[in-house]
Amino acid sequence: MHKINIVEKFAKIAEYYQPHIAAELNGQMVKLVKFDSPFIWHHHDHEDELFLVVKGRFRMEYRDQEHRDENSRPRQEWINEGEFIVVPRGVEHRPVAEQECWVMLFEPASTLNTGNVVNERTVPRLERV
Repeated sequence: MHKINIVEKFAKIAEYYQPHIAAELNGQMVKLVKFDSPFIWHHHDHEDELFLVVKGRFRMEYRDQEHRDENSRPRQEWINEGEFIVVPRGVEHRPVAEQECWVMLFEPASTLNTGNVVNERTVPRLERV
């Protein structure tokens, strides 16, 4: 039961889109991650995700049934510093940052960062920070 300074924790994170565990509670993880570019399209079958912007801003893009085609423009919403958004399970999404953005995630411990996609950006085992 010690306080956590998230600015100090973020200073230890050098890689982008590599979430780190900051804390755990009730089967949930508090993760810290830095964004700097577009991530991959993915969804989570069983988990909702909360994205809280600590520093900077990013755009969350969504593809629903009407926007699944690669040529159609995805729905999007900017999440600014001090704001958060909850992405419900099953919703295909992709975070996009134009510059460095610090994000705190609240999600079940079972949540894989790339959801239903497994590729070179998948982080199966998270490090603590």
